[in-house]
Amino acid sequence: MLSTQSPLRNAENRLILWHIYTATGALALGALFGLLQGFSRANFLVMPSWFDYYRMLTAHGVLMALVFTTFFITGLCTFAVYRQIERSERSLTLAWVSYATMLVGTAMAAITILSGNASVLYTFYAPLKASPWFYFGATLLVLGTWGVAADIFANVIWWKKRNPDTLIPLSAFMAATTFLMWIIATLGVVAEMALLIPWSLGWTPGIDVELTRMLFWYFGHPLVYFWIMGAYLIWYTVIPTTFGGRVFSDALTRLSFLILLLLSTPVGIHHQFMDPGISSQWKWLHTMLTYGVVIPSFMTAFAIFASFELAARRAGVRGFWATIRFLPWGNPVFTSAALAMLLFIPGGFGGIVNSSYAMDALVHNTMWVVGHFHITVGGPVALTFIGAAYGLVPVLTGRKLFAPKVALAQAWLWFVGMTIMSLSMHWAGLLGAPRRTSDVTYMGASGAQTWHGEMLGTALGGTILFISIALFVYVAVGTLIWNKPESAPSDFAFAPLEPEALPTPAVFDRLPRWGAVAILLAVLAYAGPLQEQLSQHHYLAPGMRTW
Repeated sequence: MLSTQSPLRNAENRLILWHIYTATGALALGALFGLLQGFSRANFLVMPSWFDYYRMLTAHGVLMALVFTTFFITGLCTFAVYRQIERSERSLTLAWVSYATMLVGTAMAAITILSGNASVLYTFYAPLKASPWFYFGATLLVLGTWGVAADIFANVIWWKKRNPDTLIPLSAFMAATTFLMWIIATLGVVAEMALLIPWSLGWTPGIDVELTRMLFWYFGHPLVYFWIMGAYLIWYTVIPTTFGGRVFSDALTRLSFLILLLLSTPVGIHHQFMDPGISSQWKWLHTMLTYGVVIPSFMTAFAIFASFELAARRAGVRGFWATIRFLPWGNPVFTSAALAMLLFIPGGFGGIVNSSYAMDALVHNTMWVVGHFHITVGGPVALTFIGAAYGLVPVLTGRKLFAPKVALAQAWLWFVGMTIMSLSMHWAGLLGAPRRTSDVTYMGASGAQTWHGEMLGTALGGTILFISIALFVYVAVGTLIWNKPESAPSDFAFAPLEPEALPTPAVFDRLPRWGAVAILLAVLAYAGPLQEQLSQHHYLAPGMRTW
């Protein structure tokens, strides 16, 4: 199945393949649950009592937002580090133990959800109480990612000791920065688990609901940037190779990742605008920092489109539309990422709405937020990852991409389906359609009919997305099992740098220092709100099960 390479390279390939195909399995199962949700909200079906709506909603959210994205990013970043930091001997023990820990944790959480004992949604804060096995599983998933981070850091440190005066290879730097941010962010969910696990075991009489919400959102919003940083790694360093391009600027790329490292964590309170017990000053600070995260997004847009134009100019192509035609739209790796970039435009502007206090108050508990969430994780993130898999899997297996035309059609179907579904959700939210509600008809109330058409649009878009994901699974499995070996296997290359770009300041390569600054910013942004929370009277909730 694997190409004829060194035993170490083949072992590395197997490890990364397990990450990618675990992510693929989570995507396929989560997509099925998403399709059923769309049909349920459109009144096409009523979920049976043995698999109720909220069990399905929790499974969909956890599999898509946590499992699919996490396994793909761990595989991608491990690949980037192993390929850019060549070692004649490399122990994979920690990497395999970390993968196994993630897999066991995922299985524990998924079984608990599907058995009906953890319908707490993907935002698993109190007062909804799950079985302790769900919390144990989620904890193991996170701890497994810490093992992946430790493996990445160990390889980068090994390389830096031998090359102290040379910049860390760009893709390895991006992977290490992504996981440095992830370690800082997941401290919040680990602290939350320290409260949820004893509570779920009955060892404590109750729990501070607001404190668990704050700890969850300390982690919950940086999770979005964890996804985005994985997509950006592909956009910056992989996509240019599909059209003969180069990384526009090493310095700009590193700086954009450093800004994400600094600003990803101290922003979570913008999810708590409606929560009591948090002063307006702290909400304002987190809002301003959220706007700051827009900066690396604009930097990325500029750099990516600059790489398009520079490659076109080197080929003698001039003009906007001529440059667009020059790009390799027949390559599913490129097309998936390019369409993902287009989806990110409305997703990003929707995020600005959500982080604005007055506007967020209008849309917060409506389908608008669901639409924003889907176009963000399902647009720039998931579609980019799917496209990257079309390049990664052939390299890791030594086989040709199975049914490349189907892969190309799959990318376009995803774009169309996500556009229809997300726009329908946004519009339904503006009309007042609630989120996290199994019955949006309000038992036939006339006012609820105003958004029924949008629910039909959501179901239509979801159906197209499900077909798209089925095609992706077909191509991924076909490449692994059925397709012919490559006679001369290609590599999943990382783009070279533009030779005329300005040199990168050495300070941009000092990850430990930037990590310390990121921790300091997180402490400054949360010390006040946590002190306010802890100083108030604690109304402890015993927990509830509503299903």
